[in-house]
Amino acid sequence: MRIAIILGIASMLGAADLSSVIESPDATAILKKDALPAPAHYTMPEGCITEDAAAIARGKYIFHNLNGKDAKEPAPEGLVKILPNGKEKQFGNCVACHNIEGAKGYGNIGPDLTNYKELFMNSGVRNAQFVYQKIADARIDNPTTHMTINLTNGLMNEREVCDLASYIVSKK
Repeated sequence: MRIAIILGIASMLGAADLSSVIESPDATAILKKDALPAPAHYTMPEGCITEDAAAIARGKYIFHNLNGKDAKEPAPEGLVKILPNGKEKQFGNCVACHNIEGAKGYGNIGPDLTNYKELFMNSGVRNAQFVYQKIADARIDNPTTHMTINLTNGLMNEREVCDLASYIVSKK
């Protein structure tokens, strides 16, 4: 619209018509490539939520770090940061939107997850499947969420979602 107005004014002033040299690419292919896949329901794998210290440590790391070159500390054993193509994996950084015990610089966009086990799990308001699904693909119960789509998009694998869920519901 703006270009048409500018060209119209330019032609009224006797300027040359430059419409043939202005690029107008078709972004359809780019938009299709960048579109999110459809929301997906997931069933939490057997043994997903655990009290295993190593799994909780990986989940804590995912929650509190971006995990790339800007990570605050080395990744715990068992957490893969380098993808098969050699690039560093970027996942987690939940603390950008959520608060939880021990958070530094937490966000206030998403719900506060402090005392999640006591407030939600022990009371029966939420269960492990809910937490797993919320991390895997939160669009199932909130189609307009701004939360990352972790499992459906391939940002995290099943084990990483389990580790993160284990950390969130763990006693801190």
